[in-house]
Amino acid sequence: MKREERSIITAVAIIVTAIAIVAIVGELTLGKESNIIQGNAEATEFRVSSKVPGRILHILVKEGDHVEAGDTLALLRAPDVTAKLIQARAVEQATAALNRQVDSGLRPQEKQAAYEQWQRAKAATDIAQKTFTRINNLYNAGVVTEQKRDEAQAALNAATAAEETAKALYSLALQGADSDERSIAQWKLRQAEGAVDEVNSYASETVLTAVQSGEVSAIYPSVGELVGAGAPIMDIAYLDEMWISFNIREDKLRNYSIGDTARAYIPALDRHVGVEIYFMKDLGTYAVWRATRTTGEYDVKTFEVRARPLEKVGGFYPGMSVLMNAKE
Repeated sequence: MKREERSIITAVAIIVTAIAIVAIVGELTLGKESNIIQGNAEATEFRVSSKVPGRILHILVKEGDHVEAGDTLALLRAPDVTAKLIQARAVEQATAALNRQVDSGLRPQEKQAAYEQWQRAKAATDIAQKTFTRINNLYNAGVVTEQKRDEAQAALNAATAAEETAKALYSLALQGADSDERSIAQWKLRQAEGAVDEVNSYASETVLTAVQSGEVSAIYPSVGELVGAGAPIMDIAYLDEMWISFNIREDKLRNYSIGDTARAYIPALDRHVGVEIYFMKDLGTYAVWRATRTTGEYDVKTFEVRARPLEKVGGFYPGMSVLMNAKE
């Protein structure tokens, strides 16, 4: 019986010792925070898209290609834009013809017709004048009635008015359009030219070019696919503007300031590089680590800390891990 008691006591002692060892190891390992902060390399990217919908006709680059500013990246086919351009140019040509007509005035044949119309009206006035003179003399002699005299007077007045109207029309034909009419014609022409320029700007969006040099990091559609206005077609990474993004708890943030420098390690390149902190911003209320107290007085927020390399690093690409020793 004593042997069994000693075995039980020994087993209990072993279990207690094991629990103590596990607790000590857990305290030393899990309780101790890592002294390494891991970040990721990032780069400025600009998205290539078009202002007009169309179908992908050609993609002239591949992912990973280096492009220079002005290089053609892709071609789109947009039949709607082509049709609108034809319409706008037709309106521009018609408006330009009307503007030239206003500037030059009536054609010679029209001017001659207006002159002949004036001469006919003038001849009719001469006849009416002679007829009135004869009728008036007969009226004075008591041969015709006053009614006949009044009719001859009315015919003369009508012929005189017709002559004056024909003469005014002939003068307008010689003079051409006035300043207001010329201004209206010119503004209509400018409006038509503006419409052509607008459609041309849309047509230029069917040829997509790089606005700056960089590396093609992603291509979204394939040849033949239909893309909408503003839909992303590809991304260009500007590798000359690389930075590193670290996530640091705010209770550790007091050890860092904008303008501070540090040494960082890039595992993919097995290289150390100097970095300078230039940006800090919280990641929002959703980015928390833990409550500072068991009662939960407040939660520790996460801040994004950005640092840029102090020297150009060859082979440094977005997504690479970067390690930095945490400051105490």
